[in-house]
Amino acid sequence: MEPTPPATDGHPAPETHTSNSVRCDAYADSVALMRAAQYLTGLPGITAASLVMATEPNLRLLADARLLTDEGRAARPADLIVALRGTADAIDHALGEVSALLEQPAASESAQLDASVPRALGEADPATALALISTPGPYAAAEALKALRRGMHAFVFSDNVPLDQEIRIKEEAHRRGLLAMGPDCGTGVLDGVPLGFANVLRPGRIGLIGASGTGLQQVSCLLDAAGEGVRQMIGTGGRDLGAEVGARTTLDALDLLAADPGCALIVLVAKPPAPDVAERVIARAGHAGKPVVAAFLGTERPTGDPAGAARSVTVVGTLRDAAREVVRTLGGVPAPPWTPPTVTPGSGRYLRALYAGGTFAYEARQLLPDAATEAGPYVPGRAIDLPERHLVLDLGDDAYTAGRPHPMIDPTVRAAHLRAALSDPDTAVVVLDVVLGHGAGADPAGALAAEIERAGERGRPPVIAFVVGTDGDPQDADAVRAHLEKAGALLAPTSTDAAEWAVSLAGSGDEPRRDEGELMPTGRVRR
Repeated sequence: MEPTPPATDGHPAPETHTSNSVRCDAYADSVALMRAAQYLTGLPGITAASLVMATEPNLRLLADARLLTDEGRAARPADLIVALRGTADAIDHALGEVSALLEQPAASESAQLDASVPRALGEADPATALALISTPGPYAAAEALKALRRGMHAFVFSDNVPLDQEIRIKEEAHRRGLLAMGPDCGTGVLDGVPLGFANVLRPGRIGLIGASGTGLQQVSCLLDAAGEGVRQMIGTGGRDLGAEVGARTTLDALDLLAADPGCALIVLVAKPPAPDVAERVIARAGHAGKPVVAAFLGTERPTGDPAGAARSVTVVGTLRDAAREVVRTLGGVPAPPWTPPTVTPGSGRYLRALYAGGTFAYEARQLLPDAATEAGPYVPGRAIDLPERHLVLDLGDDAYTAGRPHPMIDPTVRAAHLRAALSDPDTAVVVLDVVLGHGAGADPAGALAAEIERAGERGRPPVIAFVVGTDGDPQDADAVRAHLEKAGALLAPTSTDAAEWAVSLAGSGDEPRRDEGELMPTGRVRR
């Protein structure tokens, strides 16, 4: 156990220590590790907790978060590190809780998986169609290949899988007529079974394919709200549409959905692919025999789009427009364009977008390409230094999850950034996403709403929020929206609308600061 360096914000630091407890050859599922870390962080006297395998990337992240000690540095990749910061008594108590936490899966996690889905590869029935893989990245490829060779599709939740191993996994899947979803595949719905971070969606006739987890969640939830349902939702992993991987899973998934008579329309959701990959994907989509809507964020139509595909493939540039185009193509009437109410921005000139979903951050950056994308690593007790420019943060990035679970599970880091943004006189407007569903926290809006309420209304910059979820989700989308509105947040219907609204309030960021004395209380809607 090592003493923790004092905070640098001018306040006396409590007597805390940093501890690494190493469990040799002790693998645990990454979702179980995130939930255990969330529980331990909430214990009295504990200020940070992280449970990770001792891979090189994880050691770097622990070091950046000041959670690495000599014991952790000496660990091997197959070892589990329990990293804690807190008082000595609190650390001793927390370490006594770890074994029970790892042995008992969360109730929501158990409910999420159908009994037909194997919990671990060794338990898989040869007749089972799917294997879930959530091992440390360097070992995920071997497990995925085992699954494929047993005739199972592979859902690879693991990240930090080397690129050459991802290609090998996907080549093996293609040879066997199977799907390799991932690595770093965050969401999916297969035959009605939700996987990873997934929402409760009505069954239907739409097949979705995406290299973007939260993007898939946004589009599928918007379709659910429009009365449409999901047949399959296939995640591919974020690198699938890059030049190296060449859309291997995307193309296989297109073929699978094209051959499915129960799928009436296919939706593709991704950041813009590499140009030659985009051309190949659009060409394949054009021969699917059914309509395809491709949401390539920030683009209208990829260069080199085959003219023959134009009759059946529609390319859009936002998540909102993807859902609207699907409804229109299937004969429905999309909701009319949303007009935001008029509000007064804060006294500052900068937008602060604090996202849990990386896709939403990417979408917002298309509107603010010069925005800062980082604010330095989060360290408890240290003041957050916001840049003097627009800021669009993906707080689910590794730089912010070291020592903490993902912000969809644990809002601590995001709440701290929200507190800093609300108290910064340079802030004109704040944007938040709140993602619901399986895998997400039980009260994803609670900590954020508390910060908004604590800041008060007079003088506070407006906070624009959007909720990604359905009424069937465990958290109940309507209840979450009501909670945010009661706290004083302004609600937008989609990620796209929220970003556009916020940018219209913030302006270019080059204007001089407004005279606060001339403003009405910020965050109020002008009637």
